[in-house]
Amino acid sequence: MSFSVDMLRGGAGVVDHQLSRRALINEVKRGRISKDSVCDAHPELIRAARNIGEPSKTLCPICEEVNVALVTYVFGHGLPKNGKCVTDRRDIMKLQRTSHEYAAYVVEACPQCRWHHLLRVLPIVGRGRRRAAQEG
Repeated sequence: MSFSVDMLRGGAGVVDHQLSRRALINEVKRGRISKDSVCDAHPELIRAARNIGEPSKTLCPICEEVNVALVTYVFGHGLPKNGKCVTDRRDIMKLQRTSHEYAAYVVEACPQCRWHHLLRVLPIVGRGRRRAAQEG
């Protein structure tokens, strides 16, 4: 599931990767980078895209046959070292109630050709951290 900046608001720190995405796609279209080298998503990411990813209206820029799915992974205190795949807004709200900082990584993945690209990284700042920042 993809989450908006408003949902994950917690201050500065949003990193958008749209420019690098466009540059990479252009290099593939020009033939400078092979499709095989960019269509190499991990099987677990493709499984997540197929089964729990949020469908998008964005056509895969590589195969141009199916729409990509958005998959969000969260990393931070108390979560598995390989992150937690988040599929429900309640999961984000639960993290916001903690006193820890987390990072949500939104990835687009094509279940057909296995294209994948990191779209953006968004901070999730728990209430305890927000209060401390406001007071300090």
